[in-house]
Amino acid sequence: MPVTHRQADAPKGDAQALYTLHGMWCTSCALAVEGTVARHAGVESVSVHYPSATLWIAGEPRAIALETLAPRIKRLGYRLTALEPTSDTHARLEQESRYLSLRLAVGALFGMWTMLASIVIYAGALPDPTLERVLAWISGAFSLPVITFAGWPFYLAGWRTLRARRPGMDVLVSLGVLAAVGVSLGLLLRGSAEVYFDTAVMLIVLLLGGRLVETLCRHRGLKALDVLPSAAEEASVWRGEAWQTCALADIRPGERIRLTAGEPIPLDGVLETSAWVDTASLTGESLPRYVAASEEVYAGCRLSRAESTLVVTQAVGSRRLDQLREQMRHYQAQKGELQKLADRFAAWLSPAALAVGLATFPVALLLGLGVEEALVRALSVLVVACPCAVGLAVPLASLAGSGRLLQQGIALRDPAALERLAQVRTIAFDKTGTLTQGKPRLVRWQAREGGDKIAVKALARIAPCSTHPLAQALARWAEREAPTQAFEPEQIDDVPGQGVKVRLDGETLWLGSRAFLAHANIEVPAEAEQEDHAEASEVLLADAQGFLAGFYLFDTPYADTAQSLGALATAGYWVAMISGDRPGAVFAVADAVGLARSACYAERTPEAKARLLEGLPAPTLFVGDGVNDALSLAAADVGMAPANASPAAREGAAAHLLVPGIARLPQALRDARAARRVMVQNLVLSALYNTLALGLVIVMAIPPLVAVLAMVASSLSVTLNAARLAWREPPEEAVGEHSLSEDGTRVAQR
Repeated sequence: MPVTHRQADAPKGDAQALYTLHGMWCTSCALAVEGTVARHAGVESVSVHYPSATLWIAGEPRAIALETLAPRIKRLGYRLTALEPTSDTHARLEQESRYLSLRLAVGALFGMWTMLASIVIYAGALPDPTLERVLAWISGAFSLPVITFAGWPFYLAGWRTLRARRPGMDVLVSLGVLAAVGVSLGLLLRGSAEVYFDTAVMLIVLLLGGRLVETLCRHRGLKALDVLPSAAEEASVWRGEAWQTCALADIRPGERIRLTAGEPIPLDGVLETSAWVDTASLTGESLPRYVAASEEVYAGCRLSRAESTLVVTQAVGSRRLDQLREQMRHYQAQKGELQKLADRFAAWLSPAALAVGLATFPVALLLGLGVEEALVRALSVLVVACPCAVGLAVPLASLAGSGRLLQQGIALRDPAALERLAQVRTIAFDKTGTLTQGKPRLVRWQAREGGDKIAVKALARIAPCSTHPLAQALARWAEREAPTQAFEPEQIDDVPGQGVKVRLDGETLWLGSRAFLAHANIEVPAEAEQEDHAEASEVLLADAQGFLAGFYLFDTPYADTAQSLGALATAGYWVAMISGDRPGAVFAVADAVGLARSACYAERTPEAKARLLEGLPAPTLFVGDGVNDALSLAAADVGMAPANASPAAREGAAAHLLVPGIARLPQALRDARAARRVMVQNLVLSALYNTLALGLVIVMAIPPLVAVLAMVASSLSVTLNAARLAWREPPEEAVGEHSLSEDGTRVAQR
């Protein structure tokens, strides 16, 4: 069963799964299935997303298993399967487009003659009433293929939603078509040529056209997932003292695979030799990155130069690439607050419209209207009240908006993140690895008298026990200076953002900040202060005898950080930097990126970071990459993890930056605001249309054909308004041809 990571909406302790739901015709189908599944025991939360044809569910493992759900959903007329691959999704949407195009062609071909006959009758162009009646019968004959073949999906969907006790738009459409045909046949039998076959035809044809446009928009929105690269399906793996070509699905962690220059890396793993790696396809980073031996690389990247070998750490399905795709599809399957509001409105609108439509006929008779006029009034009510626009108002805009953000290099994994990003007022950043490159270089170090060799050896043993970027940089330096054999620590006490205490071979070592050592009652001598390196990050090392060494590292900010922060400030955001580093290092980075020192907070523990965030103007966005940022990511209204974030930060964040640095963030926030603006516009317009139109058609006579045109115009306006987001081209960026220099960096060419 495809149980995945926990989502924000999933009740604590529940399993969850994501499936593909086949056979949906519109948003009414989605609400019908959702309502039916939610009533079953053991199901805590369920969300059916029509644009992506997915069903997300949380609850007891047995209750949400595919073998449990599929038979129940099959009884409604739908089919539930395991989550289909993205390629199958595109194929299904293309098949739906062809299916709609065929029915639309039939409807347009025969409907054209029905409309022509009706126009001739309405215009009074025939001299004899008998000819008008004959032409009216001909009009009905031409409408028959439209009503039966082209309109069949509406009747089927309407019947399914009725069986689910959640009547929706298709019930109203079906009743409208059948009522128009019934009234027309009754009038013909009475000898009248005033028929309404054209109303039934127009209702079906225009709705089919709207569905086709909507399907194309869904296809365009789902193409956002294609931004994420795809790796090959096979790889060369070392087995039986020889290289063998095997399917990726058969390769397990711990096996060695051979990498070819220029080809995508198929699996996540650790390089056995250093290499230049082009990460542009996964992160958008323009320059190849030097990856040392034993460092991890991810599937989707490419070797820039010579061949290498890789020890697999993640099999197919567990790769970072797979997780990003899965998180995006989980996001698309769930609903934000605006979507839930639209669903609640549509849920009561359809039954209310149906009740009003059925009540209109007897009320009209009581008011003295004739039978024919009363039937026409009821028909207009049924047609004009179809909640097509309400059902499409938010999901299409949300799908297009998330696609735009993915094009900007931001993947969402929380259904409410898009809406919250659009409302953010304060943006707070961690320093190391977020505003800076996360590759600190050692600029100076000093040890107590006679302790140089002891310090390097101790550092080589303790630094790998911490995941902090500063400790990892020191670990790499110490390994070059004093290579050590593998060892097994007896005890590790890691305090995120502060330091680590390690006990090994009966010896205790401390590595961390000055405050961390002070908490352990270790005195740091005054001469350890380095005024000439006040801008550097300080890491202190101690053993049982006390202070052992001090290390001073400097991390360079990304080249575009200053410009990005300036753009955010200009846009009206309150921008801050919150770091656990000492003030000198924090202020040095602030000066380099143009951030006011008054907006920078240094020496903050993880708990202090979270408390500070809660005091800043809300809603807040926090961008951080370390284990020590996990609490702040949870405390912020939106937590965002950079491209090089730790697993803990990625798991706790509602959004992921796929591109190093924050250069894409200003445009992504503009896209989020645009998406939410379109959601609100669509929701307000569709709600106003249905409310006003329903009230208007009750108090005054509106021809059914006019009601059809008004209803379809509302649906198309909502769809096309959402399509603006998907069809708008991303901002142009400087591009050019590149070649590699001798050191592996990319050089632009004219």
